[in-house]
Amino acid sequence: MSHDPDKTHFGYKTVDKKDKAGLVADVFDSVADKYDVMNDLMSLGIHRLWKRFTLDRAGLKKGQCVLDLAGGTGDLAAKIAQKVGPEGHTVLGDINASMLRVGRDKLIDQGLVSHIHFVQANAEQLPFPDNAFDCITIAFGLRNVTDKQKALQSMFQTLKPGGRLLILEFSKPLLPGLGPLYDAYSFTALPLIGKLVANDSESYRYLAESIRMHPDQKTLVSMMEEGGFELVEHFNLSGGIVALHRGFKL
Repeated sequence: MSHDPDKTHFGYKTVDKKDKAGLVADVFDSVADKYDVMNDLMSLGIHRLWKRFTLDRAGLKKGQCVLDLAGGTGDLAAKIAQKVGPEGHTVLGDINASMLRVGRDKLIDQGLVSHIHFVQANAEQLPFPDNAFDCITIAFGLRNVTDKQKALQSMFQTLKPGGRLLILEFSKPLLPGLGPLYDAYSFTALPLIGKLVANDSESYRYLAESIRMHPDQKTLVSMMEEGGFELVEHFNLSGGIVALHRGFKL
């Protein structure tokens, strides 16, 4: 890809930066109603363990304020709300109205909606005051953001001193031999499952491509440090297919 400052990646395609958010929105509008089912099928349910590991590393306490960004259908927000309790403050933020709607409906069914606030928010320009949150989580959302560095800086501003950011995201497989198997699965099975379950193979082809274009573990550490975070570390999960990055605002 050329270094045109007005261009960015949408999967393997090169698009105008101004168009990417809309293209990503179309993907999630298409898959929102089947998102939870697809997550279970695509990861064989392991995404739940990845999210549990994230919560364990978040160190949440009763009464804290937490933002779950790109929170989609509310898996993580529901668990966060239970950890910080009714005296805490849980915000589920997502740029996509369809995903927020599905998440809200699901959390109403679980009786949790009174503890969670829903905000349609762009990660690059968070609509919250500085120093507002004890913790920010973003699970499988950062790779869809157009300007990731800008988003990291916005998250840093929104965190309280002593606060932490946890990014759960697909990353670069590290186990020998895992890469080719993972590629075969991603580019063959994912679009097929998408076609069968959500009647949408193209969106799942984009998701597979977006994973390949996302910064690897060490690059994301550097980006977080550039955004102001300290004590940045990462944990490889499932052989590096997924990584959890954690950094602090000190």
